[in-house]
Amino acid sequence: MSDLAQRMQELNLKFLLISFTDLFGIQRAKLVPSSAVADMARDGAGFAGFAAWLDLSPADGDVMAVPAAPSLMPLPWQPDVGWVAAELQLDGQPMEQCPRRLLRRQLERAVERGYELRSGVEAEFFLLDPSAERIADGADSQEKPCYDQLALMRQYPLIGPLLEAMEQLGWGPYQADHEDANGQFEVNWIFANALTTADRHAFFKVMVKSLAEQRGLRASFMPKPFAGLTGNGCHTHLSLWGAPGSPRAGQNLFHDSAGALGLSALAYHFLAGLLAHAPALSCLTNPTVNSYRRLAAPPTSSGATWSPGGISYTANNRTHMVRIPDGQRLELRLPDGAAHPYLLQAAVLAAGLDGIDRQLDPGPRHDNDNYASPLGQGQCQRLPRDLGEALAAFATDSVLRQALGEDFCRAYEKLRRRQWDQHRAAVTPWERETGLDG
Repeated sequence: MSDLAQRMQELNLKFLLISFTDLFGIQRAKLVPSSAVADMARDGAGFAGFAAWLDLSPADGDVMAVPAAPSLMPLPWQPDVGWVAAELQLDGQPMEQCPRRLLRRQLERAVERGYELRSGVEAEFFLLDPSAERIADGADSQEKPCYDQLALMRQYPLIGPLLEAMEQLGWGPYQADHEDANGQFEVNWIFANALTTADRHAFFKVMVKSLAEQRGLRASFMPKPFAGLTGNGCHTHLSLWGAPGSPRAGQNLFHDSAGALGLSALAYHFLAGLLAHAPALSCLTNPTVNSYRRLAAPPTSSGATWSPGGISYTANNRTHMVRIPDGQRLELRLPDGAAHPYLLQAAVLAAGLDGIDRQLDPGPRHDNDNYASPLGQGQCQRLPRDLGEALAAFATDSVLRQALGEDFCRAYEKLRRRQWDQHRAAVTPWERETGLDG
């Protein structure tokens, strides 16, 4: 009996969702009865790759999704069904554009240098009515709704079971709150190895959407669903630790009590890598046309967008791209709700490792309120204004592309550029409203 089949037996699971996340972050799965799991664990579940966003054609053979047994999680809302993340093979070989495999490769590069990336994400989401035209709670209308206790508790029938489910899975949830936009929420759980965090991030999206559907709601991680409201971010907390077997195994290598703000030189080199590659990173951390409605957006009804307007870092100040909240970690505030759970971690690690390898200097810290008094021209680089600019930056960042692998980069860029071209060809309602009688 395979490890996966045995684990299913221990958990009394009747069925298994063998799942992979394609290049657009869409989860694809097959539901497999327990009697067939041993074969699937060895050979993988077969998929027609052209049917997902993987840059394959109908002429390609079956993509085999081989389950990663350690990622197995029972569905708390359907306890006889399990979910497991899978990695993709084509013609018996690992697929270069498989996002989970891409992250594992970056983690292996880090281990070669003696590092382990540990990370956490703040995955914000909206609760909408099924039409998605408006937020679900009509009474959630405060100008500054962040931390609104009554609005939070009106969604207790969803948020409570969500927290219970995360506790049941052993994630260590520690808080839930109403976020800065009307109808927006966030649930936080403890940080972990980046692969574990990515698996949990992928599953979290499934879990939130499934629990919301059970209550007749629609959960959305879209970066900017409403023009006047704060968008969905996915702030990412990062630290490098000594890898198992290394001289400083299990130690936080970002912490140095003698360093500026309690951070080590290693942490600042990693930070410099994030800054240096930010334009190209945006193509992965802010991957959709809608992502750029959130970045550098006009003030929202609450008074702030909570998203960065430029490439800069700061201390405990939420108006810059990277925040240093304490002497243990960095917080990257660039990613949004559309960020791919695996590509986010992989790209951030690749950028940070380049900063370390080249001993890059992040330059001066800026502690201004970057909303009220933004940095002037020349004080910081700007972020891409749209997906087209992000794609252009990604196309020319040879260092990042080499780290991630050209096969992946070509496939990802091709599919995103197709999406960008479709957007540019579309005629919007705004254009018709303002131009029909021109």
